Amino acid sequence: MAAPVIKLNNGSEIPAIGLGTWQSKPEEVTSAVSYALKEAGYRHIDCAWGYGNEKDVGAGIRASGVPRSEIFITSKLWGTWHSRVEECLDQTLANLGTDYLDLYLVHWPVPLNPNGNHPVFPTIPDGTRDVDRSWKLKDTWKQMEAVLKKGKVKAIGVSNFSEAKLEEILSTAEIVPAVDQLELHVYNPQHKLIDYLKSKGIVPQAYSPLGSTNSPLLTDDKVLEIAKKHSLSASDVLIGYLVAKGFVALPKSVTPSRIASNLTGPLAAAQKLDVADIADLDGLAASGKQKRFITPPWPVDLGFENWPPFKN
Repeated sequence: MAAPVIKLNNGSEIPAIGLGTWQSKPEEVTSAVSYALKEAGYRHIDCAWGYGNEKDVGAGIRASGVPRSEIFITSKLWGTWHSRVEECLDQTLANLGTDYLDLYLVHWPVPLNPNGNHPVFPTIPDGTRDVDRSWKLKDTWKQMEAVLKKGKVKAIGVSNFSEAKLEEILSTAEIVPAVDQLELHVYNPQHKLIDYLKSKGIVPQAYSPLGSTNSPLLTDDKVLEIAKKHSLSASDVLIGYLVAKGFVALPKSVTPSRIASNLTGPLAAAQKLDVADIADLDGLAASGKQKRFITPPWPVDLGFENWPPFKN
């Protein structure tokens, strides 16, 4: 079963459900990607330079036998490469074994010291992340626009950008980001930010749509009640809720049965959930259940609501 597509602001189309690859071990992700494409019907793979497993993702794409032209591939620019966008992109293209990406994102709005003490997570003596405070996000975006114009990527966007961080780049941008990939789920719906994205024509993408390991989302009483009502699983409801709202959802798994069910079940759920169900799920966070699961200790104000304040 193929996922429906969502039209981006540049006219291209993105499948509404993709396979996430964050924290997938290199020895597992190759078979997971191959299975997702060849057996389960996925046509959208989400990866990143910072995940450290892109060579294995590329091996999985090749092993699937699915033509490159049929696959939507997303990757992301890591923080230590904000001043060297094309160089980071070229590494990703080589790792994946392709000459273009369908979508390239700025992974975090946090430029890190490119000459620091670690290539991925440079730190300063007190142990906090070594942020390059002299570098401006608008200059990162100019380089993102440049690789788009060269044809190395078909669309550009951002990830983990709040309204305030988007405004930093939009003030000088020639091209509006196509997507903003965020932690989105029923406990962190970010309604205000979603309204802003819609006003700008930016498609929301949801990572960690099921929360995290041993997530309370899967045992939430309201989620289970809605699941029972429609003869669905809790995960079907959680991912289907996002698809029904017009978001792109990126569930991650390396287990074949889960990879398959994370596509078929939510597509059915998106059709079955009614207006009242969506309203109930929309209200869970405000009822006292607001929770983020992904909060890296960036020593900068990212501009998000419900983001834990940084502490030295």
